[in-house]
Amino acid sequence: VMKEWVHDSHIVMVANPFWPDNIPSVPKPKIEEIVFRMLDESPAFAEYEAGNLDVAGVPLSEIDRVKADPKLSQELKIAPILCTYYYGFNVTKPPFDDARMRLAFSLAVDRKAIVENVTKGGQEPAQWFSRPGLQAAPTLQTHPNLGVKYDPERAKQLFQEVLKEKYGGDVKNLPPITLMVNQVEGHIKIAEAIQQMWKEVLGVDVKLETQEWKVYLKTLQTDPPQIWRLGWCQDYPHASNFLKDVFYSTSDNNHTKWGNPEFDRLVDQALRETDENKARELYAQAEDILVAKDAAIIPIYWYTRVTVTKPYVKRTFSVLGGLEHIEKWDIQQ
Repeated sequence: VMKEWVHDSHIVMVANPFWPDNIPSVPKPKIEEIVFRMLDESPAFAEYEAGNLDVAGVPLSEIDRVKADPKLSQELKIAPILCTYYYGFNVTKPPFDDARMRLAFSLAVDRKAIVENVTKGGQEPAQWFSRPGLQAAPTLQTHPNLGVKYDPERAKQLFQEVLKEKYGGDVKNLPPITLMVNQVEGHIKIAEAIQQMWKEVLGVDVKLETQEWKVYLKTLQTDPPQIWRLGWCQDYPHASNFLKDVFYSTSDNNHTKWGNPEFDRLVDQALRETDENKARELYAQAEDILVAKDAAIIPIYWYTRVTVTKPYVKRTFSVLGGLEHIEKWDIQQ
């Protein structure tokens, strides 16, 4: 039960005193009071190290140190969650009004290098949008070659094709290209790595811009830049929540300005399909349109949750992206 909510500061939850004792699946909470502090990742981690927080996320800049530290490494837990990290294009803004150019930029991203050298949190390189593990979503076992992988040669070929056709074969004739991310250290590090890949593979200088989160969300709703970043975590664990709820042509979550009637038809049909294997095939066809044929987005990685927890906290770890069973937690001191 919520006891207090101070905006931009904290939320205090207390155990429900009226909760019955006899429901094994939803037991009576063991912890009397929990305080959620609203802090960005780096300040929260500093508070954890100072002993003022019992649970915190690990900022990207601290992962190597945490893994190497004899004490913190014991408190570290990396686990998959049902979320996808991606870049979107504004498909109305040149040069990304051409699907071949969008695909070239996607194929030039070395996702494996990002998760191994930048994020270092056990994330998986993403070849498509709906994270494996969701009901009816394609998996790397069922669809190993679906979607996009790092392919610098094909990226160069597509890039040169569009450059010759539309820009006189000269990179200097391209409009200035901007990648925008929200002002978070980890997102900036990832963006800088991808900026470097585009420079090395395609020979393009992409400008990086940052905005504070609230301003950034407004920008995405009103006038998205040519390339921008977002993540999506499940509201319910089904492929439809990723594909239909985010990239349907009329979805408010779709900031690409892209729509494809065939994609819409496939995700509608998949949602009505009662055979999960048939539904998975339909979602795979929809993914192929989204990330390869039309390349409206660049899937980058499938998330993990990287957290540290004090040894006296006995807790659960949800794969559902933050939907924790706090009532099952305990403090043992």
